[in-house]
Amino acid sequence: MIDPTERWPRGHEEKPDYAGLLTYGAARYTQDPAELEGVDVAVVGAPTDDLVSDRPGTRFGPRAIRAASCPPGPHLEANVDAFAELSVVDFGDAPVIPADPARTHAAIEATVAQVVGAGAIPVVLGGDHSISEPNIRACAAHRPVGVVHFDTHTDTGTEVYGVEISHGTPFYRLVEQGHLDPRRYVQIGLRGYWPGETEFAWQAERGVTSYFMHDVRELGIEQVVRRAVETVGAGPVFLTVDVDVLDPAFAPGTGTPEPGGMTTADLLRAARTLARELELVGADVVEVIPTAVGSADVTALAADRIVREILTGIALRRRTGG
Repeated sequence: MIDPTERWPRGHEEKPDYAGLLTYGAARYTQDPAELEGVDVAVVGAPTDDLVSDRPGTRFGPRAIRAASCPPGPHLEANVDAFAELSVVDFGDAPVIPADPARTHAAIEATVAQVVGAGAIPVVLGGDHSISEPNIRACAAHRPVGVVHFDTHTDTGTEVYGVEISHGTPFYRLVEQGHLDPRRYVQIGLRGYWPGETEFAWQAERGVTSYFMHDVRELGIEQVVRRAVETVGAGPVFLTVDVDVLDPAFAPGTGTPEPGGMTTADLLRAARTLARELELVGADVVEVIPTAVGSADVTALAADRIVREILTGIALRRRTGG
């Protein structure tokens, strides 16, 4: 285990986020599964974008999100420091193979499975949204999971441009493979012009719950989250956040931006609440295309704070014995 703060003897909070070894939130770094014993959360990078249908660049997302992450400290609204309450490590990146999505997905699934096998919660930094398929397969090795899914798109296509495995098809495949329980599957933030009637008919037949952006606007994010918690109910849940659920004003660096989306404030609050209320067994944040370094990249900064809110929610749940 490598401690990125060891040269800063005055304490963990004294290392500036722009100096030293780049890990998420200056967390300890390891690639050794044996060192995951006793760890609560392991951050994993999945730097791949071979399966995008529009703009590439999400392969640089994990590094950008780490660079945008701030040092640990108390959440001023929730009054909890996730890094003080939880044992968090950066487990490095899955050994992806450029231009070989099959081997890349196998590597991601194996890496996430090591985290799950150690009893820790994997939080995966993408990468395009196709990585949710190996992520969730690893988390659903023993029983199907529920999913709360923030996205502009459903990603439940049978194919995209004639291709069956892409960033637009993972949730169709996961349901059909039996890893995802469609009756415990909630989508939030849908809008735009894809998919169509065929995909929504398939979802309706299986009991998938969808909240469109007009639902978020009319009901308010608190009510939507409350309903999502009721729908998913008890049992293991995976939280997946595609940053294109945000309005491009808040997250311009993504492959398929769609105007009219969520605000960062609403998404951060929702992520923290869901992580606090649900039995989270894994999470990912995907589709970040960085255009600048560190916190200068507004999309990577938003993605980092989404991860931080998830960690805060997990810490709050552990504090109350959830």
